[in-house]
Amino acid sequence: MAAPVVATSGVLCRALRAGFCRPHGARLLRQAARCLSPGTPAPRAPTGPPAPLPEGLRLLRGFLTPQEEQALLLEVEGALKRVRYEGGHWDQAIHGFREIEKSQWTEQNAKILQRVRDVAFPPGVPQLSLVHVLDLKADGYIKPHIDSVKFCGSTIAGLSLLSSSVMRLVSEQNKDDWADLLLERRSLYILGGRARYEFTHEILKDEDSVYNGERVPRERRISVICRNLPDKGTPYALGTPPENIDPASRL
Repeated sequence: MAAPVVATSGVLCRALRAGFCRPHGARLLRQAARCLSPGTPAPRAPTGPPAPLPEGLRLLRGFLTPQEEQALLLEVEGALKRVRYEGGHWDQAIHGFREIEKSQWTEQNAKILQRVRDVAFPPGVPQLSLVHVLDLKADGYIKPHIDSVKFCGSTIAGLSLLSSSVMRLVSEQNKDDWADLLLERRSLYILGGRARYEFTHEILKDEDSVYNGERVPRERRISVICRNLPDKGTPYALGTPPENIDPASRL
């Protein structure tokens, strides 16, 4: 049985009343849903060797067929073309981007997103109804951050369209504990567990986009992201969020 997908208007109202996010009209939702908590930036070129990938991080290469990628692109491009690129997000975590949220999809693409939900989220976990679509320019990038535990749940699942990229994860507790992950075009990444709560994640700039010594050219990249609602109990299987998480992200 598919997990419930719930509306987010209650989250919006609570966020607005409590002042957790800055209201910018239609952009309030994505700020409430994400409210990025920037972490301490990792070194541009780490000197130590990378560590094993943290627990809770999964990558499914080739999750989409080329035909499925094109179907998703065809649908999101129509909405994206009405939105202007921005130099910087209000919290300075994203540069060179535009974004939308979508709740209504064609039958074909709805089936693709249901596959994402079935793979990424445990059965019965309530999920955010709106899917976040983030369009990053070729020279855009995402700085180190941990998604807010106030408005985002235990799992973040993202499809990579148009371009491969390098995601860097750095431990909040030990900056020498870092790892890079090659997000291949048409892959699905899933952040949960320690990777979700204890590591910042970022998308490297084109000039820094190197994986295992090999250059990974960054083109325009679109990510299609699903999230679940915050769990009022334990945020992830290992227990409550560790104390090293930025307290602001738990407001």
